[in-house]
Amino acid sequence: MQKLSISYPDDLLVMSGKTPQTLAAEMQFLLAVKLFEMHRLTLGKAAAFCGMDKLHFMFELGRLEIPVINLEADQIQDELRNG
Repeated sequence: MQKLSISYPDDLLVMSGKTPQTLAAEMQFLLAVKLFEMHRLTLGKAAAFCGMDKLHFMFELGRLEIPVINLEADQIQDELRNG
């Protein structure tokens, strides 16, 4: 598995009021959310990426008002035609 390191200024940690581990987990979650929104990761892969099970990840998406069903327009048309 590859590893990614992100540098950030100390004041970000201070302003967040979080521990380094909590801030890192939040950043990893937010990256998973964005990659899911951009159709780069499936729901399951995004959940695994940030160390959550699917149900918890879906709950967190809902809390952020991000649709869990993330289909492109052509996928929606296919679903409507074939559904």
